Amino acid sequence: MTVIVNIARLSSPFPSLSPKKSLTSPPLSVSFCCKIHNNNATSTSGNSDHESKPERRNRLSEQSSWETKDAEGNDYLYRLGKEADNMNIAVGARAGVIDPLFAGNFLGKDSDIVFDYRQKVTRSFEYLQGDYYIAPMFMDKVVCHIVKNYIAHLLNAKVPLILGIWGGKGQGKSFQTELIFQAMGIEPVIMSAGELESERAGEPGRLIRERYRTASQVVQNQGKMSCLMINDIDAGLGRFGNTQMTVNNQIVVGTLMNLADNPTRVSVGQDWRETDITNRIPIIATGNDFSTIYAPLIRDGRMDKFYWRPNLEDIVNIVHRMYEKDGISKDDVVSIVKTFPNQALDFYGALRSRTYDRSISKWIDDIGGIEKLGNKLLNKRDNEKLPAFTPPEQTVEALLESGYSLLQEQQLIMETKLSKEYMKNVDD
Repeated sequence: MTVIVNIARLSSPFPSLSPKKSLTSPPLSVSFCCKIHNNNATSTSGNSDHESKPERRNRLSEQSSWETKDAEGNDYLYRLGKEADNMNIAVGARAGVIDPLFAGNFLGKDSDIVFDYRQKVTRSFEYLQGDYYIAPMFMDKVVCHIVKNYIAHLLNAKVPLILGIWGGKGQGKSFQTELIFQAMGIEPVIMSAGELESERAGEPGRLIRERYRTASQVVQNQGKMSCLMINDIDAGLGRFGNTQMTVNNQIVVGTLMNLADNPTRVSVGQDWRETDITNRIPIIATGNDFSTIYAPLIRDGRMDKFYWRPNLEDIVNIVHRMYEKDGISKDDVVSIVKTFPNQALDFYGALRSRTYDRSISKWIDDIGGIEKLGNKLLNKRDNEKLPAFTPPEQTVEALLESGYSLLQEQQLIMETKLSKEYMKNVDD
């Protein structure tokens, strides 16, 4: 006796592992046959001997639905691996994805209480407190690039998607850009050169596309302007000496070129849909030497390049705004800048930091010395208070003294070759 059982609209017993779209679409419609064999029954069919032998299949379980076939002949494990959304394990404890019996209500709707924080990949600038100076030329270039990309559909011109800001080290390229983001109310997605390489082939390129789509979702869902910023891009993609080009380097370059050519059609592995249109998101990349980057990526149609070299007026204004709260006048700042010419902007920030050294040494002595430093800083009682730290009084003399100390360290690095001391018998 053979009993045919048809089960329609079968849903998976594992809702936490189901694809996201199963939450809105009807459950998977599956039909399968269950055969019950009766050894005592006689069959009039000529295939009775063949049908009486149970089919031996390499199954996980006789009652497992993991091997259930869909209408296309694919089992559930195949669909689980094919759907890119299922790789996101962070949604495993969210309401509507996991069974309510296991989610409970004692933690609210979501059991994963840090989900919102983990998914926050955009950058806010609450830490930028105070008044800072933004160079007018720098601001005009960045603001113009962002606005041009947001109104590209209104312009009868080719608008490059990428703005490459390059120049000497420590000239404030990233910091000035962040100040502009804060002034414009932009919530950007920021990447670094360290994310452009991975032990998994294709992962950095996929990450760039995901971050690009995240910035697009900020525009669409939050109504805020956003952009994608990649810091020190030449450190991740540049060719220095005999460095080797990796597969990930090629994929990242190809991904950025594809974004520049098709900024509204970005895939992260899902099937193409006609309605899947991404908002055009401007990209800003900073670096020191763009001549090391693959030339087709930095061509004029894809990347608008801006060489940032602050002049004396920009340096004086930026440093004066930095020292203004310490009571240093603008004339004193001019004398400091002229005393140490040809220095990057971060040099003048390091001057102020170096003046704190003596005050910190005195504060350590007030705590009880270096022997008690660990207990005082990390293992202190709740009601125990550390001695108040008194910041040093900033004077021109103290800043000049710190500047000469930093200058001496720079010269020692350039002049001293420890390899010569280790290998004295080797000629130059």
